[in-house]
Amino acid sequence: MLNSGGGQRLWICTRCIRRVAQPRTPTSTPTWNARRATTSTTLQQRRWETTASADATLSAAPVHHFASSRHDDAVLRELFDTPSGLSFPSFSLKKSHGLFKNRYLTSPDGFFVFAQKNLEKATRLVQRVLSASTTEEYQGLVKDLDRLSDLLCRVLDLSDFVRMTHPDIRFQQAAAGAWSMVYQYMNQLNTMTGLNDQLGQALSRPEVTAAWSEEEKTVAELLKLDFMKSAVSLPKKARDRFVELSSRISDVGAAFVQDMEPEVKEVKLPSHRFYGLYPGLAATLKVRSQISIATTGSEASAALQSVYDEETRKEIYLAQRTASRSTIENLESMLKLRSELANLAGFESHGHMALKDRMMAKSPASVMKFLLALREHNAPMAQQELAELVEQKRERLAMPGVNLRAWDRDFYMEKMRAEMRSRTRHEDQLTAFFSVGTVMQGLSRLFDSLYGVRFVPREPLPGEVWHPDVKRLDVMSDDGEQLAVLYCDLFYRPQKSPNPAHFTVRCSREILDDELNEATEDMVSATPIFDNPEQAANDGMETSRRNGKVKQLPTIALVCDFPKSKSSREPAFLSYYSVETLFHEMGHAIHSILARTRFQNVSGTRCATDFAELPSTLMEHFAADPTVLSLFARHWKTDRPLPYDLVKERIKLSKRFEGIDTEHQILLAMVDQAYHSPSVNDLSFDSTRLFHDIQHQFAHGPKDPPETCWQGFFGHLHSYGSTYYSYLFDRVLAERVWRVVFRSGHGGAAINRENGERLKQNLLKWGGSRDPWTCLADTLQDERLAPGDEESMALVGSWGIKDDRQRS
Repeated sequence: MLNSGGGQRLWICTRCIRRVAQPRTPTSTPTWNARRATTSTTLQQRRWETTASADATLSAAPVHHFASSRHDDAVLRELFDTPSGLSFPSFSLKKSHGLFKNRYLTSPDGFFVFAQKNLEKATRLVQRVLSASTTEEYQGLVKDLDRLSDLLCRVLDLSDFVRMTHPDIRFQQAAAGAWSMVYQYMNQLNTMTGLNDQLGQALSRPEVTAAWSEEEKTVAELLKLDFMKSAVSLPKKARDRFVELSSRISDVGAAFVQDMEPEVKEVKLPSHRFYGLYPGLAATLKVRSQISIATTGSEASAALQSVYDEETRKEIYLAQRTASRSTIENLESMLKLRSELANLAGFESHGHMALKDRMMAKSPASVMKFLLALREHNAPMAQQELAELVEQKRERLAMPGVNLRAWDRDFYMEKMRAEMRSRTRHEDQLTAFFSVGTVMQGLSRLFDSLYGVRFVPREPLPGEVWHPDVKRLDVMSDDGEQLAVLYCDLFYRPQKSPNPAHFTVRCSREILDDELNEATEDMVSATPIFDNPEQAANDGMETSRRNGKVKQLPTIALVCDFPKSKSSREPAFLSYYSVETLFHEMGHAIHSILARTRFQNVSGTRCATDFAELPSTLMEHFAADPTVLSLFARHWKTDRPLPYDLVKERIKLSKRFEGIDTEHQILLAMVDQAYHSPSVNDLSFDSTRLFHDIQHQFAHGPKDPPETCWQGFFGHLHSYGSTYYSYLFDRVLAERVWRVVFRSGHGGAAINRENGERLKQNLLKWGGSRDPWTCLADTLQDERLAPGDEESMALVGSWGIKDDRQRS
């Protein structure tokens, strides 16, 4: 999951779509955006194969930061693979240096001081912006507004992370209090017309805008759009209604997700009708001669995959696909409120409003162009897979004329997958090649190959991390510059969120000279807790200085829930799916690391929302590449290289029905678009009828019976709100970049520095400071993308998620 910051709504990572039934309720959207020559592959692989040896002699000391990138990275592997050996003593009786080295956060009470200090600075900045009158003052307006955003996000982003992740309830509560304090202040800013008026004044003066860099102009336009979407320029009565609607949408949306339930909560039938149900599950559910199965959840899904009786599957399917009346009422109420709010802000629909800001698809029409082109490309694959399922049913029942029904799909798909699994090797053979430390080592080697950056273990100071399992890695360039700080919280513990996530705790941003001067004055007038002005200007967190410029380093937290080792003699192992997950989340991290812009509003992953998942989805291709895997994947005990056929079999199994899966996602994206269109304002709007209309018009396979209303279980309608298509959009873009830039991995192209630099220079380093269509056009060397219009969206859709035909 990509958490874009306190001022943007939460973005649910594409990998979470199939893992999370009900996403965490997002907050409403505030105005302030909290928003070398290539090394020889042969020599490099040989060096890495040597250091990957399980018998290597390891030093417990972190690698020196200014060592060459040709370092021995065995210590990185050992850090994550040794259950009790190489573990830096993060918790001690020594004086705390503060969470993330933030000097205010040495105790829970520090969160109040942290929030208060930043609000004091924010208040001074607001006064300065409101009093600006000269050309020089207006020229500095974007810097002031971006810093204002940064001051608020410093508290919101960090506090949001701590309240969800820290194991100590005292820290959770203190962080929640700080978050609420700053969020309330932000809401006050949202109702102030003066900031919007001053920004408009600056934008209207040619002598002001001429002095701005392209990045400043981009930030100014983004802030102007934010003001527009918050209806700050409306009369007071309309603004009050806007605030009221925002609150109601938040409440109703939360109720839709949290109170989601089926009309029929369980299916109870004689046990003989469940013939074929997995024996262990059947034994658990059977009471006397009856089996009761919950309508929603894994048990019902397992029954649809395994029960032979078609009528039983039908009964379960109908119950599973029929939401309660109250659930549908909450959904439709949320959609109508969103539509009213969008109209109040001057937009034709919620879809038009949501796509206006930070989206590559600038209109609902563009989204539909993409979805229809993708559907056309995907249709032959989906139809072929459906024909295979029909043939399976006809063969099993010996009935040549029988057709596939909606409740047959999962059953016959599972039968065909089971046949494939019986011919492949077991998953546990694969996991032995993927210890957590080995995979982390491999990621460092891959980034070193592509971008000249690597991970260096660093001993955390007392109080710096929130749990002994958390490891700190410094991200270093091959010339010795520190680029970022990465905190890895990778292992399961009780009460920890099970969803993999990437958090930007602090964004990259240039610290200006007047901020350093202000910090110097503060150090003189207050009890000193900082050692120097640079430290004070960033709350004690990491900074860097290069070419006379001081920057706050991106501080990133990576959170997963991988199982720990069950033996003191073995490391923790990952399934191949978990390897993909770790690569995916590291794709977000490398974007945050490399996109070190001057302004925090456009740093790292603070880019177009339907662009943010491209780097992470692309990393899944690297996780499947044999050359990349050869860099690190070796058996934990024998050091034998991974036989790639093991991975190939696993990938083939997971993509067996990719066409059907893609069609399902296309239909959901179309439903999302329809539910956020102007038609919601019609008195006759009926979400159930519209859902079935879309199915009948665009689905190739069997349709849901008309009495069902599955849309009530589509929880992502709350969190995505007309942007669900992004899941498919970024999968297509990632496939295209992988094929064009990295030549699908052929000939070692996946670890080629020239290819990595092409991606870095044209796309990754820009964050949100450059038009993403321009980034794509330059990366792919395809000028057809540059306009970023409806035809560009259709072109992307025509490429497809999987294209073995190598279309142009």
